[in-house]
Amino acid sequence: MWTEVCTAAAFVTRLLRAAGGIGEERLRRFRECLQEALRGEPGGGGGGGPRPGGEARGRERYKHHWFPLAPSKGSGYRCIRINHQMDPLIGEAAGMVGLSHERLFQLLPSELTLWVDPFEVSYRIGENGSICVLYESPQPGLAEKETP
Repeated sequence: MWTEVCTAAAFVTRLLRAAGGIGEERLRRFRECLQEALRGEPGGGGGGGPRPGGEARGRERYKHHWFPLAPSKGSGYRCIRINHQMDPLIGEAAGMVGLSHERLFQLLPSELTLWVDPFEVSYRIGENGSICVLYESPQPGLAEKETP
C-alpha cells in the first residue's frame, strides 16, 4: 500500500509544481501530509517514509477497502476525485500547509480522478480523458498461474 500511496501523492504534488507559485519546501510538506491523509495517519506533516508500526496505522483509512486478491474491489472508496469540488483528503493536506481550496482550484485540473488500487495507480483528467497508468506492479502469484 505504501508504494501506491506515495505514487498518488507524488503525482498530485507534480501537478501543483507544474502550475507554479508554490515553493519546494511547501510542496514537500504537502506531499507528506497527503501521504499521511491517504494512509489514515493522524497529525500530518511528519516524516517522508514508513515508520515503525506505520503500515498497521496506515491501513486504518483503507482497512476494509484494500483487497490485494481483488484489486478493483473498493476502488470507488479509494478514488481521489476533484469534480468542481475538492477531494477532502487533498483539501486536508493543503490546509495543513496553508493552501486554501480556492488556490487549489486555480492550480489543479477542475476534473481529476485518481485511482489508488493494490498494484496500480492510474488517473484521468477530464470526464472524457484517457486513463493513464502511473504505477503498475504484477500481482504476487499471478505470474506463476499464467505460465504453463
